[in-house]
Amino acid sequence: MSNDGKKHAGFISTRFAGDDGVSLETAKWADVFEREGFRCFYFAGELDRPPECSLLVELAHFKHPDIKELQKECFGVRTRNPVVTRRIHELKDKLKEQIYIFLKTYEIGLLVVENAVTIPMNIPLGLAITEVISETAIPTIAHHHDFFWERQRFLTNAVWDYLNMAFPPHLPSIHHVVINSSADNQLSLRTGISATLIPNVMDFESPPPEPDEYAAEVRADLGLEPDDVFILQPTRVVRRKGIELAVELVSRLGRKAKLVISHAAGDEGYEYEKRIRNYAKLMNADTIFVSDIIRHRRGTTDGTGKIYTPYDIYPHCDLVTYPSDFEGFGNAFLEAIYFRKPIVVNTYSIYTFDIKPKDFRVIELEGYVTEGSLQWTRQVLDDARLREEMADHNYRLARRYYSYSVLQCRLKNLIYDCFGL
Repeated sequence: MSNDGKKHAGFISTRFAGDDGVSLETAKWADVFEREGFRCFYFAGELDRPPECSLLVELAHFKHPDIKELQKECFGVRTRNPVVTRRIHELKDKLKEQIYIFLKTYEIGLLVVENAVTIPMNIPLGLAITEVISETAIPTIAHHHDFFWERQRFLTNAVWDYLNMAFPPHLPSIHHVVINSSADNQLSLRTGISATLIPNVMDFESPPPEPDEYAAEVRADLGLEPDDVFILQPTRVVRRKGIELAVELVSRLGRKAKLVISHAAGDEGYEYEKRIRNYAKLMNADTIFVSDIIRHRRGTTDGTGKIYTPYDIYPHCDLVTYPSDFEGFGNAFLEAIYFRKPIVVNTYSIYTFDIKPKDFRVIELEGYVTEGSLQWTRQVLDDARLREEMADHNYRLARRYYSYSVLQCRLKNLIYDCFGL
């Protein structure tokens, strides 16, 4: 409890900005914490939260030059130079100092660590958080989105000691949360840590508003003609998103269709984007990359054109493609359901084990595009009543399993556990 009589929750990560999964889910969690009487504060290397409740520490970002240099020395190799070890600890100590300032300045009573002790994008930050929790025993919820063992590029490394210590740490004051059942099983098997399963959610109790005048010309601004079938791929352009399947679907659909890819490549390089551009040409699939005019907030481009949000785009699309090989959960899946759009889903493992058994009605791919999946897609696109029935059915299920009320119930129990109530 702070001096003003309110409970203060401190969210900490590498980044709270934009529309990546961690930032989006953090905003949803913060909404629920505030409903439970908390004030929320933020510590990260990039922030778009109000400055009066934020502490920006650039060294916490995984794109900070010092951190990027360390990553090169720690991953893809099997030994590390003692100089690298010293540098890790120097940066860790700097971050620890800033975390203590954050805790003191905002009188934090509950720490919520968002993926920073899960995936080792910033090793000094993970170590700093772990040591602060060890030294203070502050009640902590560690919200895990994707573990290092789920990413091939982290498996060859020279930092197993740090990964075992802090990604994630096994400490008595930490309550661990995972977003899917596979992560729950693997965390327990690998570390002995038990966790609470809380899936990603959306506010299904509050349906999206009708499109406003601002987005009236969105199809034209995206480069679509009035008679185009608008097929949306609402993800970053990274290899595990399986975008080749979306390209092939558009190519073989037999409709005047355009595939619109909303996000840029991000932090995993641009080779895969080049691959998709070349593949789209090879398949003669009309594919548009629009990340330059899609942001998490509305605005204008340098040429005074409009910048749209993903939520401006969804209402205008005809079909969503989500052909990922792997996902921690699947925010784009929930977004398509929220905006009542039909969706094409590759049967990635978390979908198969956690989502499919709930009986959502979708167009499924099992690793490749079949004639059957093409026929089903054409039928859905051509039959308005079928689309409406699917949308109603899926929305009811999502409201039952993936709504804010589900999150609020599970977080309330966690909060009670953290404070021994």
